[in-house]
Amino acid sequence: MHILRFATAAGLLAGIATPAFAQDTAPPSPVTVSGSVTLATDYRLRGVSQSDKDGAIQGGLTIAHESGFYVGAWGSNLSGWGTFGGSNMELDLIGGYKHKLADNATIDVGLTWYMYPGGASKTDYAEPYVKLSGTTGPATLTASAFYAPKQQALGKWYRTGADAAAGVYTDAGDKEDNLYLTGDGAFAIVGTPVTAKAHIGHSWGNDGLGPNATSAAPTGEYWDWSLGADTTYRNLTFNVSYVDTDITRRSAAYLQPSFSRGQDGTGSIADGTVVASLTAAF
Repeated sequence: MHILRFATAAGLLAGIATPAFAQDTAPPSPVTVSGSVTLATDYRLRGVSQSDKDGAIQGGLTIAHESGFYVGAWGSNLSGWGTFGGSNMELDLIGGYKHKLADNATIDVGLTWYMYPGGASKTDYAEPYVKLSGTTGPATLTASAFYAPKQQALGKWYRTGADAAAGVYTDAGDKEDNLYLTGDGAFAIVGTPVTAKAHIGHSWGNDGLGPNATSAAPTGEYWDWSLGADTTYRNLTFNVSYVDTDITRRSAAYLQPSFSRGQDGTGSIADGTVVASLTAAF
């Protein structure tokens, strides 16, 4: 009798526990929210400093749906060349669609709207993109194309930096486009928290200055590249990279005084440098 009562009680407990466990396990949400905050020693956009070779605080937020659609925002402080007519902030609004082509291949199509709050007019511009990523073992390779159609923010309003400094338009209202192609590789070193990274990019755009004495492709056409490594601990990632371009001081001389630290006409904001950053993901 005691054994029977024990078995019956165990059965009742099992019967009660199973539905309770099922009720406590909620289905995964179709929407995920992720973000990050970064401290960097310099903000380099396609090899060119946007923070006058000074530090930057950056942050981003992404909302993604299980269907593959996502929206997001990313921002950074600016200085010098990157101020785009007086703004001290870049704010990017992003929307796109990511789809798995295979277990180890993904395509990502979207658009970034570059905004410069508080800056002069005709600074914002739109740039569609497509990215194709593939993974094999510890390596991930990504090929990307970014094409910004003709817009005034990308136009050749000034032929030289001297024209810009004097406020003399060469071709006010001009509209130009911009193409940027990139290849990126990441290789996780097995048994360590380290991932080696490499990047190369090529820009084609106007060979003058836009309405705010800047250009998305300084010198019109140039290469940029970087080599570095990430190391992670929990939700923290530390990166050190060497960043450089093939923009020589001679080839960028006509952009001066804009293309120098402090816009004093000396040096270059596209010289090779080591950039370190610490990112917290959430």
